[in-house]
Amino acid sequence: MKYFIKILKDFPLYLLSGASSLASIFIFIAFWDITNQLYGTLVLPSPKETFETLYDLLNNKVIFSEIKLTIYRAFYGFSLCLIIGTILGLLAGFFITASIMSRPIITILVGMPPIAWIVLAMIWFGMSDKTVIFTVVIASFPIIFIGSLQGARTLDSTLKEMADSFNLPLKMKLLDIYFPHIFSYIFPAWVSALGMSWKIVIMAELLSSNNGIGAQLAIARSLLDTPTALALVLIMIGSLLFIEYIILEPIKKEVESWRN
Repeated sequence: MKYFIKILKDFPLYLLSGASSLASIFIFIAFWDITNQLYGTLVLPSPKETFETLYDLLNNKVIFSEIKLTIYRAFYGFSLCLIIGTILGLLAGFFITASIMSRPIITILVGMPPIAWIVLAMIWFGMSDKTVIFTVVIASFPIIFIGSLQGARTLDSTLKEMADSFNLPLKMKLLDIYFPHIFSYIFPAWVSALGMSWKIVIMAELLSSNNGIGAQLAIARSLLDTPTALALVLIMIGSLLFIEYIILEPIKKEVESWRN
């Protein structure tokens, strides 16, 4: 609880630290406008036209149902991946045999491009939610697995020996020694996997679904509607930035503060 109180107390500082990032966004928009003037609307619509299209989209109730469906798929797949990846990663970290056995499997999963999983999932599950969710799980799983494994494997043996020598209760060992260290590795892996899940769900919807933001992006592509396509991209980026920098980043900095 004290971590969350400190996060709320220091929240204005987190916003202030984002001022330089905000300046870079304005510079990016300026180059965006220059590119529009050079190549025209078909290649790259102006920022004004894109934001007007975004405003029209957000005033349409249909787009919110599409956003909710995409968020549901992303978080459902991410939740499954979080549970499975964390448990298996911790087991592999605590047991050297499991770690050795899992290494070639994780190497294959990391090296397999997500587009290949989407194609296979379309063959196995057809044009359904299962295709999207399966792709999210299988593509994000290695990130969480590796983070959990590293957290378990890097536990300081001297701390464990000290805890054993003082006969500390199991609850104290778990909460005061093991959990803070392991969580400092797992949480950043969760954040990375969440970002990956959001990217993968859009790609999977674009190729294998008739609804969701990815499907709307595919429709805009087929109609050569570049302003709508860019407006949808802004919705995706804005959602991800809100989750990562406003909600997760302050928690991540607090969790990792012990490293300093």
